[in-house]
Amino acid sequence: MITTIESFLKRESSAGILLIFITILALILQNSALSSWYDSFLHTPVEVRFGELQIAKPLLLWVNDGLMAIFFFLIGLEVKREVMEGHLSTLSQVALPGAAAVGGMLVPALVFIAFNQGNSFAMKGWAIPTATDIAFALGILSLLGKRVPVSLKVFLLALAIIDDLGAIVIIALFYTVELSTASITIASASLVGLFVMNRMGVTSRAAYILLGIVLWVSVLKSGVHATLAGVALAFMIPLNCKNKDGSTFSMSKEMEYGLHYWVAFLILPMFAFVNAGVDLRGISMDEMFTPVPLGIMLGLFVGKQLGVFGFSWLAIKLGMAKLPEGSDWRQLYGVSILTGVGFTMSLFIDSLAYNDTQIYLYADKLAILAGSFLSGILGYYVLRTAKNGRQPAIATHQQ
Repeated sequence: MITTIESFLKRESSAGILLIFITILALILQNSALSSWYDSFLHTPVEVRFGELQIAKPLLLWVNDGLMAIFFFLIGLEVKREVMEGHLSTLSQVALPGAAAVGGMLVPALVFIAFNQGNSFAMKGWAIPTATDIAFALGILSLLGKRVPVSLKVFLLALAIIDDLGAIVIIALFYTVELSTASITIASASLVGLFVMNRMGVTSRAAYILLGIVLWVSVLKSGVHATLAGVALAFMIPLNCKNKDGSTFSMSKEMEYGLHYWVAFLILPMFAFVNAGVDLRGISMDEMFTPVPLGIMLGLFVGKQLGVFGFSWLAIKLGMAKLPEGSDWRQLYGVSILTGVGFTMSLFIDSLAYNDTQIYLYADKLAILAGSFLSGILGYYVLRTAKNGRQPAIATHQQ
């Protein structure tokens, strides 16, 4: 368990650093003589046809609806593992990151609503500042080395997992369009089939993947966002399986481990590349101070840190939780600031809320980048100048 945690944190940290460079590259391409090439690349038509079934989308939507479904599949596997036997498996373990995650979603949403109430279209973006990008946040923490106790990194990881679960619920409830009864029926039948396979102890990965593809296509055509198919499929993957010879293995853990590199070093960078290319040439300072960009930027930079730290402080003072071992209040505050790095998840929710329209002239996306950048810089500074407290033994986290 110890090796698994250390390996995961190292891999996520490296992915966060890669995302920074990919984001800079996308910004350079969009704001240079290569912008027409960049836009053409995003809108490259990609079509898959099987008989009467046709899926035709620009490359941008294949990334957002297709590759991100794999990302959410991985999130689902992580949530399932952590809830069943990991850092969210007991009430004492979930108390602090759970309270922090609730505050980290509630307060930023209220900040956004305060700026945009009365504008029904703008209000579609209320969930944009509620997200945390775990890869970016851990990437920043990795720059601090042993200055940050491992217990705080595990706290951030658990918080982000709960945050992702909240994002999944938000997408399911608030970002669906008109539903197709036929597609929903096929999707439901696929889920039933996956559940039966799970209960019968089917150990063929191919069987789950094939039925999972049917599930994804039917959800894509149903009006529910296709990424939710990834989460549903993850919950149906068996955690513990038996081979014919009686030996046991975990299909869920093996798939999670196998996907991490692909998600961290291909899918998320590809998502960042196609979504972070903000045309800065068309944005003025006046547009950045309109309600939507302000609500997003302050929701991430101010709302996130107040919500996470405030709810954590309350949970600790009420005796519901304890400070992560070896850390102090300043370090907890520094990590709370880092949760304002929303980036990939915020950009994803933004694309759902405003359907990638340019009604805000990219000011909404620039606000995400600005809020995330400010949170990253201040969070790093606070943690960098904090006293290097006693390092807890990582064995305390062993299950």
